[in-house]
Amino acid sequence: MKRKIMIYLSVMAIFVLAGVFAWNTMARAAYESAEYKVIESDGKFEVREYPDLMLVATTTKLDAQGRDGSFMKLFRYISGANESDKKISMTTPVFMENDKEASAVQMGFVMPKDMAVEDVPAPTGEGVDVRKRAGGRFAVVRFSGQLTTKSAKESEAKLRTWMVTKGLVADDTDESSGVETAGYDPPFTPGPLRRNEVLIRLK
Repeated sequence: MKRKIMIYLSVMAIFVLAGVFAWNTMARAAYESAEYKVIESDGKFEVREYPDLMLVATTTKLDAQGRDGSFMKLFRYISGANESDKKISMTTPVFMENDKEASAVQMGFVMPKDMAVEDVPAPTGEGVDVRKRAGGRFAVVRFSGQLTTKSAKESEAKLRTWMVTKGLVADDTDESSGVETAGYDPPFTPGPLRRNEVLIRLK
C-alpha cells in the first residue's frame, strides 16, 4: 500500500512540476525579449551580438531583488509615470549592470523595439532616467536559481574561465565593470525554473 502511495505521489509531483514549467514558459513567452544574434554556442555559454537598446534605469542592489522599491520605480514609469503619461509594454530581460562600486547596480527595463529613441518619454519619478545600452558582443552564461550576488559572482567566474579557453577578452572600461546580469522571470517563479544570465562585454 505504501509503495502505491509513493508511486502516486511521485507521479503527481511530476505532473505538478511539468505544469509549472509549461506555465512559466508561456508566461515568459508573453513578453517581448531584447533581440540578439548568437555568434557561438557552447552548452550554457554563448557569444552574442546585441544592437543598441534603450533602457529606463534606476540604482539598486542586486541582493535586494527589487524589494528596495527599485523595481516599482521602473514599473510605475512603464505604467504611465512619464511626461507623456504613456503606458509601455513590459519586456525581458531586466538588466542589472554593475558599476565600479561593488554594491551599486543599475537596474534597467528594455524599451520595446518598435519604440523609436525620440518616442521614449522622460521619466517623472525620482531616481529614474533613460539611457542607451550600447550594442556589441558579449560573452554570456545562463544559470537557474535565485539571482544573488553570490550566484552571479560564481557564474561570472565560470564565464571568465570559459572566455580564456576561447581567447575572448573583456572590455572593462573606466565607467563600468563591463559585467551585467539579466533576469527573465517574475519574482514568484520557482528557483529551478528561473532563467538568469551573466553577460561580459567583449573587446
